[in-house]
Amino acid sequence: MASHAKTGATPGIDLSKADLVWNRNEAQLYEQAVLTGEGKIAKDGPLVVTTGKHTGRSANDKFVVRDESTENTVWWDANASMTPDQFKTLRADFEAHLAGKSLYAQQLHGGADLDYRLPVSIVTEYAWHSLFIRHLLRRPDRDELENFQAEFSIVNAPSFRADPARHGTNSETVIAVNFAERLVLIGGTSYAGETKKSVFSILNYLLPQKAVMPMHCSVNTGGADDAAIFFGLSGTGKTTLSADATRMLVGDDEHGWSENGLFNFEGGCYAKMIRLSEEAEPEIYATTRQWGTVLENVVMDEETRELDLDDGSLAENSRGAYPITAIPNADPDGRCGHPRNIIMLTCDAFGVMPPIAKLTPEQAMYHFLSGYTAKVAGTEKGVTEPQATFSTCFGAPFMPRHPSEYGDLLRNLIGKHGVDCWLVNTGWTGGAYGEGSRMPIGDTRALLRGALDGSLKAGEFREDSFFGFQVPLSVEGVDNALLDPRGTWGDPMAYDRQATKLADMFIKNFAKFEKHVGQDVRDAAPDPDSPGPVSGQSARSDLHAAK
Repeated sequence: MASHAKTGATPGIDLSKADLVWNRNEAQLYEQAVLTGEGKIAKDGPLVVTTGKHTGRSANDKFVVRDESTENTVWWDANASMTPDQFKTLRADFEAHLAGKSLYAQQLHGGADLDYRLPVSIVTEYAWHSLFIRHLLRRPDRDELENFQAEFSIVNAPSFRADPARHGTNSETVIAVNFAERLVLIGGTSYAGETKKSVFSILNYLLPQKAVMPMHCSVNTGGADDAAIFFGLSGTGKTTLSADATRMLVGDDEHGWSENGLFNFEGGCYAKMIRLSEEAEPEIYATTRQWGTVLENVVMDEETRELDLDDGSLAENSRGAYPITAIPNADPDGRCGHPRNIIMLTCDAFGVMPPIAKLTPEQAMYHFLSGYTAKVAGTEKGVTEPQATFSTCFGAPFMPRHPSEYGDLLRNLIGKHGVDCWLVNTGWTGGAYGEGSRMPIGDTRALLRGALDGSLKAGEFREDSFFGFQVPLSVEGVDNALLDPRGTWGDPMAYDRQATKLADMFIKNFAKFEKHVGQDVRDAAPDPDSPGPVSGQSARSDLHAAK
């Protein structure tokens, strides 16, 4: 490859001894990935790649450099630290490792808001990684590239192997973030999601200083002043539910909320592919049948080049990356007004949560800080079945600052703009995982339609006896029995015990936030001592009696 190195184009690291080519377009990167054996072309044109043993994020291998600039600003309870000297050694070893190598570099923006976007240089070893991030971030136009000045660099070298003794890592894999030196180093993993999540982490650190709320969420809009935010971790339906043919998709994963309104951090989508259904998710399914899509760990027949989206033998976390313009009803500008509704998605593996509930602003902050859901198989290494978890702000691995900073920002914005907040369970009903069944997606969509068009909040509600939020009594197009999760269980007392158990988990998890929030938010906690709806006996007493 011919070298097109640019002086000062990669802040924080010297790559002058490497051979960088800049801003290759999709066709060039596609061609290079096939020529070098990085990927293969499937029927209808998508590029199929594999990522080896790393088929999801390496959560235990991410570090933030702890120095004067981060000592009092980073939430160290949830962020592993690396010393400046360890990072200095790591950077020197990266520079030596990459010397003489052919690398691909992209100049891109994180963020569609022209006032708050972040210019970044992304350097990768693989052509398909460069194609991936070109899809996922926002591409400057030709005129902007002439005067492009990156504020951060991200260097992704899967062939690099970290040395725990030398670099202070936990393994040969490393994701190291140095905010002072404006540099992220990624090594030892081929999972492309690490690069995009690094951009998210940077913005999550920088934007709150400017009173802008960074969010792990999708956003769509039905028209003027009708935007909706969907919070949720991987596997909760964030991408699926926001890709609604009747609404305009602003983005599927990461956004900011400024005084200008909502804006997408990205220019593309990164959707789960495993068992993708053409009937249930036609817009996303169509991307698996077009040129340009990058498919990670999707099984393909070598002879016919047919895809098998139901085959999880390579990974449960198989993924597809594509530009947002691949979704017919997507907004390429990535910007809209302030939201009318906020949806907090949870995948409740306990089968306790109702399919939808209305939250007060205080409850919204409580559940935002709690971030209850289940880790779905494949989203992280070693997770082979759903596990209950609390991930604060619905994205703890990407939140460098203390959660209360994000919670306060969100609560203030909810109050300022009069936003309605809803908790939606896409997990289990009729019993816990292994006994009950997954919430029907058709019913979830019907409930969301009612929430987003305003008809749902005009109906009658009951107060949930354990969690205190408001649950609708009936919704058009949905079996009313589904709205009362206790009634879907064969043994209502077993439901009470399970609800008590989950309420206790909420309270124990929230203890670390109590001194950072007001009494009104603390009062939004669930009540494990709630009387059972039928017996009148405390569910906690019944649980203790059973023990």
